[in-house]
Amino acid sequence: MGNVTVILNDNTTRGIAAGLPAVELLKDCSDVKNPVAVRIDNRLCDLHTAINHDARVEFVAADSADGLDVLRHSVSHLMAQAVKTLFPDVKVTIGPSIVDGFYYDFDAMEPFTPADLEKIEAKMHALVNQNLPIRRREMPRDEAIELFRSRGETYKVEIISELPASETVSLYEQGDFIDLCRGPHLPSTGKIKAFKLTGLAGAYWRGSEKNKMLQRIYGTAFPDKKSLQAHLQLIEEAKKRDHRKLGRELNLFNIYDEAGAGLIVYHPKGALLRRILEDFEVKQHLRRGYQLVKGPQILKLELWEKSGHLDNYRENMYFTEVEEKQYGLKPMNCLAHMLIYNSSRRSYKELPLRFFELGTVNRHEKSGVLHGLTRVREFTQDDAHILCTPEQLNQEILNIIEFITDVMGVFGFECAVELSTRPAKSIGTDVDWQRATEALESALKTCTLPYEVNAGDGAFYGPKIDFKLQDSLKRSWQCATIQCDFVLPERFDLSYIGADGEKHRPVMLHRVILGSIERFIGILIEHYAGAFPAWLAPVQAQIITISDEQQAWARDVHAQLIAQDIRADLDLRNESLNFKIREAQMQKIPYMLIIGNNEMLARGIAPRSRTGENLGCMPVDDFVGLLRQDCRSALQMLH
Repeated sequence: MGNVTVILNDNTTRGIAAGLPAVELLKDCSDVKNPVAVRIDNRLCDLHTAINHDARVEFVAADSADGLDVLRHSVSHLMAQAVKTLFPDVKVTIGPSIVDGFYYDFDAMEPFTPADLEKIEAKMHALVNQNLPIRRREMPRDEAIELFRSRGETYKVEIISELPASETVSLYEQGDFIDLCRGPHLPSTGKIKAFKLTGLAGAYWRGSEKNKMLQRIYGTAFPDKKSLQAHLQLIEEAKKRDHRKLGRELNLFNIYDEAGAGLIVYHPKGALLRRILEDFEVKQHLRRGYQLVKGPQILKLELWEKSGHLDNYRENMYFTEVEEKQYGLKPMNCLAHMLIYNSSRRSYKELPLRFFELGTVNRHEKSGVLHGLTRVREFTQDDAHILCTPEQLNQEILNIIEFITDVMGVFGFECAVELSTRPAKSIGTDVDWQRATEALESALKTCTLPYEVNAGDGAFYGPKIDFKLQDSLKRSWQCATIQCDFVLPERFDLSYIGADGEKHRPVMLHRVILGSIERFIGILIEHYAGAFPAWLAPVQAQIITISDEQQAWARDVHAQLIAQDIRADLDLRNESLNFKIREAQMQKIPYMLIIGNNEMLARGIAPRSRTGENLGCMPVDDFVGLLRQDCRSALQMLH
């Protein structure tokens, strides 16, 4: 058969017989622990893939990103096999791996129950013990259609029928279970070590509410039981920190059926938390040379048509009619900002212009994707649009990156960065997109930020940099973004007079720092488990009396604190001290100010932190200084 040359993970070169399965080379790659797949010339393949040409061969470890994807996809097939064994009449649809796990959607006559999950998981373990080989097969499209039709798998038939007639289809089989799949997969079910089914949900076929509702089973899998257990502990902690649960317990917000799905009603503490966050943002923007602006909630339909939103974003918009004229509720704030720019003749000497708005927008989200504060139909963005010359573009992007890094540091977030490029549905010329993408990429390289390319996920008018913050539970959230736009300035005929006295076109940067205020608050609630730092807490101090004798002094202390802009509450109830302290701790208030007879006589207070530390009796002004220093320390990186 002849020989071929391969380059292994450690860059060593070997000659092998053509047709040798990649797995046979593992003895020469002892540094690769628990391999689950192989990359042949950068193409991810099964371990048993034959090598028939000179190639670079890299084995993929189970704990790598690609390895976890292969593992979890294999476990989703294992789950589908278990379901089909227990419930033969169920039809299978699709079962991808996702962040932290996998799911599979089934067309079942009756909804699955938690008891069913236990049975399915037990059957999966039994199939693992059988160590069934997982084999790849390929066949012509029409043959695959007939195969799945004979098995009654109508959803697979629908998927395959959409492929070109000349297409070759890949299948994977284990025991008597066969599934349509590109692969790769583990070599056998016995290689699966640690998994758990985590939940049930409904899901429409292909995500359309016009289609049938399916039963979705979620699960997760890891290379070993220790990693799985650590992940399950994080899931339990996440349940305790669920912002919807804590939002009710801390009396921050609610979502009322009579008000409408995806619409947030803030209670006093929640509204105050939001105001603190917004005031923080306004102050930071003014320091950085932004100007505050405000646009209307509705704009004429012609403007949305001119901007391209009507053609590219219509399904996410709401519309209304006023005096027989059509209007669109704004899903974004950029149009009003361009109108402001065009309200007078601009000179290059004025640029850059940085317009900032805490702008409330409305977007038509399907009810199935709504989730507490993190996915809503009305939200406020910390939205800014920067109009600058092409020469200023790089520095403005760098300034925004620094702004984002500073602010995220205040909350203790680290960020991963993605550069998202032109999507299939877009407006603008190839030249515009190239210039915009190069500008963002150049800035990232200048500040030496590592980044991944997220192909095809840019906005319809320009590429973007997305910042994905990591919270205290190691979860990723996309918040801050910078979008570079050469298109809308052209559509709205924005211009400035350059040093040469001629008209020139500015570039526009769309950017948010926190993103949706609602979503960011939801993230913060879970990140801090509701225990906000003192500078952000809606109630910074709770004054607690031991008996009725101290009421007058407690009211005096409260008045002093309020006069010094300390957010303080009074608890004068006729309850025990321990009861009041316990309730204040459950409300996660940073400081409890205890007042008994000794404190009253000393004209002082005895602060106690929510962690249980007693700070001793001190004058009110000393506590104010302590609290302010606590707040300054949290914000010091911004100064």
